Amino acid sequence: MRTLAIAAVQTTPVPYDLEATWQRYASQVRALHETFPHVQLAVAPELLLAAEAPLLEARSEWMREAAVTVPGPLTGRICDLARETGLWLVPGSLYEKAADGRVYNTALAVSPQGEIVATYRKVFPWQPYEQTEPGTEFVVFDLPGIGRAGLAICYDGSFPETVRQLAWMGAELVIQPTLTTTRDREMELVCARANAWTNQVYVVNLNAADPAAVGASVIVDPEGIVRQQAGPGEEILVDVLDLDAVTRVRKFGSAGLNRPWDQLARYGERIKLPMYGGTFQPRP
Repeated sequence: MRTLAIAAVQTTPVPYDLEATWQRYASQVRALHETFPHVQLAVAPELLLAAEAPLLEARSEWMREAAVTVPGPLTGRICDLARETGLWLVPGSLYEKAADGRVYNTALAVSPQGEIVATYRKVFPWQPYEQTEPGTEFVVFDLPGIGRAGLAICYDGSFPETVRQLAWMGAELVIQPTLTTTRDREMELVCARANAWTNQVYVVNLNAADPAAVGASVIVDPEGIVRQQAGPGEEILVDVLDLDAVTRVRKFGSAGLNRPWDQLARYGERIKLPMYGGTFQPRP
């Protein structure tokens, strides 16, 4: 089996204190590694290392105050932590200050060797509330000998194009750090299940804990079944994902029935998609 042991850490930052938040995150990763030595990949919530405050305590200027370069000193610390623990790290997302001064909401994937293997700028910021610049492309990365993962961030999951594109790019697992502070969390959980089922991928949708957000993180399997769901407080979801299940479900169907990727491969090129200026193309 191609298995991936993951830990989704539903936690909170220290509001507006970047250094204290870093120390808290690093200690949690070290404790995770000591407590669950079989875990290979650790995920944190959206904007954790940006030390964002709860919704009604937010400051509009904090985005630029907390923005960092990628690569830079913060990513260097993340890479050092990955090397120290031997873990794959997806440390949520951070505010990235680009060379032209624009600020993006950016997720990273760092290998156990301490290398940044993927950088993803959130394509669908939560507008009009979120002020970061939208990214323009989706990103996947390989875990050698295991499989391929894609990155999404929070509101990205509300757009079917996101996970469909990542699956088309070969993702078997979508890692989706989230920072949802509002009562539409239930809708996000519907989307997480729908995205997993319609694209036959695992979805790890990790929200921050109360009071930074409302929690309810989920791990969903390729048939849209919720494997685990957290409550509102600080919690860790540890699971071992069988990526061969993606192969099985795509070959024999969800519940042994539904095979959307197989059908798109047969008929996709003849379907007119004027919204996208073309047709569906078979996966490479």
